[in-house]
This record gives sequence, C-alpha cells and structure tokens, in this order.
Amino acid sequence: MSVSNKPSLLQSTALGGTAAMFAVNFTHPIELVKTRVQVSNEGVISTCSSTMRNEGIGAFWKGIPWAYCREGSYTAIRLGAYAPVRDAIGAGAPDAPAHMKFLAGALTGAVGSVAGNPFDVLKTLSQTNKSESLPLMSLVGKMYRDQGMSGFYRGVQVNIMRAITLNATKMGVYDISKGYVVETTGWKRNSAKTAFFSSFLAGFFMTVTVSPFDRVRTALMNQPTDAKLYEGMSDCLVKTVRNEGILSLWKGFIPIWARFAPMATLQLLTIEFLYSAFGFNGI
Repeated sequence: MSVSNKPSLLQSTALGGTAAMFAVNFTHPIELVKTRVQVSNEGVISTCSSTMRNEGIGAFWKGIPWAYCREGSYTAIRLGAYAPVRDAIGAGAPDAPAHMKFLAGALTGAVGSVAGNPFDVLKTLSQTNKSESLPLMSLVGKMYRDQGMSGFYRGVQVNIMRAITLNATKMGVYDISKGYVVETTGWKRNSAKTAFFSSFLAGFFMTVTVSPFDRVRTALMNQPTDAKLYEGMSDCLVKTVRNEGILSLWKGFIPIWARFAPMATLQLLTIEFLYSAFGFNGI
C-alpha cells in the first residue's frame, strides 16, 4: 500500500466530518425517537405517533443544527482520524492484531467525544423539548446563565466511555470484518458490497456494547438547565438500575439499533466513497 495514497490526518478528518454530516440528515429522526423513548415511559410507536400528532413532521429534525456541529467535531475525529491513527500505531495491515485496531478506535473516539460534548448536550435538550423550539443562541445563553461552562460538559465522563466503546467496536469490527468478508466471498476490500456488509455487522455490535452508556448519557444530558438530578455517571447508573432494573440500561435498544445500523453503513460507505473520489486508499 503506497504511503502517497493515504490521506493525512487533517484530510481524513475533514472527509470523515463530511461523511457524518451527510449521513445525519437521514438518521436524526431515528435518534430523536430513541432519545425520547429513553427519557419517557413510551414505546417506539407511541413516541412516533405522539410526536407527529402534537408537533408535526418537522419535529423529527429538532436539534439538527447541533447535530451538524456534533458530527463536524466528534464524528469527524472518531471516523476520519481512525485510519491515520491506526496506521501510525502500526495496525494498518489487514492481518494486524485486532486489539490494536480497537485501540485506534478507542483513542479517536475519546478525543472526539471531548470536542463534541457541548453540541451533544444542546442536541439532547433540543430533541427532548416537546414545546416550541428555542432559538439556538437562547438555548446556549440559558445553559451558560444557569450552569456556566460546566453545563456544556455535563455527562462528559460517560460520553468519553461511550465513545471509546462505540468507536472501538465500530471501527474495529468494521476493519476486521472487511478481512473476513474478502476472504469468504472473494470480493475486493474496497468494493461497496464489502463495505456494506462489514458496516452492518459493526452497527449491530455497536448497539450491544454501547446501549448502557447511551442510556446513562441521555439521562445526564437531559437534566434541566437549572437543576442537577445526578452527581455524576456512577450516581446516575446506580439510580437508574435501582429505580428501573438492570435491563433498563438497554431501554431503546431497537431504535438505537435502527439508528446505528444505517448510521454506520451510511457513514462508512460515504467516507469510503470520498476516499476513492480523492484518490486515497480505503480503510
């Protein structure tokens, strides 16, 4: 594999952000339903119907400006920086140790989560707001007035752990699966078919490993701007399990999977397309 065909860290991060911002247009409504299911006692169908009935179809895209900001920071790093970081730590070969690929995903996920946490908080508050949407700067001003800069980093601990788990699973499983798919089917590693099947597998395993972190993160980020319901990640985890049971950590599993599967597929297919369009080697 020629070094000249590998994108730089900056180039790859920019392409990752572009892929993520494209994909979120299609997956944002699913995430809104997932978030509302997690903070309420409603099911998926009743959440969809009540949102449509009371707020209209446009409500499914509530918080989309913050989602663009999140994808352009958090996902740009965890998706786009993966290949350069993986190659930098010596895990670029298809037969490189699996744990090194997972490590590359964990590193980029952790860094990306810190960069995107403020946008994650604002997006979550916008999505769970069932009344008239607040203007963007009004929401920012209210958060800063009530809690200062720390309010934008509520839930950052669980968000980092979630991002480490998510990206290690997503990118690690995707990278490894491509090898198995190529070996089993004889398809080329850079073909769309290989990318599709590998990304679909990654989406399923992401859901299994990330759901508990996602549940706690949503609860922490959905606290009112003028109140503090939990002391931190551990307190939120204990209270959630005590009040709702251990299985509640996988609450919203179906909508999470319904989001992760197409999200992973769209993001990975798009970044592979962009790599190819700019003359770079694929992941």
